[in-house]
Amino acid sequence: MNLEARKIEFVKEFLKLQSEQAVSRLEKILRKEKIASEEQIFEPMTQDELNERIDQSESDFRNSRFKSSSELLAKYE
Repeated sequence: MNLEARKIEFVKEFLKLQSEQAVSRLEKILRKEKIASEEQIFEPMTQDELNERIDQSESDFRNSRFKSSSELLAKYE
C-alpha cells in the first residue's frame, strides 16, 4: 500500500473514532511530528557563514550598495 492510500485509510479510521481522548492523543502526536519535521528543514548557519554574511553586509554598506527603508516602502506602494 502506498503512502497516499495509507493516509486515506488512516483518515477513514480517524473519522470513525468516538473517543475524545483518542482524538486528543492523535492531535498531540500530529503536532509533535509537525514540529519535528519543521526542525529538520531548518539548518542554522555556521559561525563562519554568519561572519561571511556580516562582512559582506558591511562591505555593501561601505560601498553604498543598499536601499533605505523608505526606498523599499516606495517600491511596494
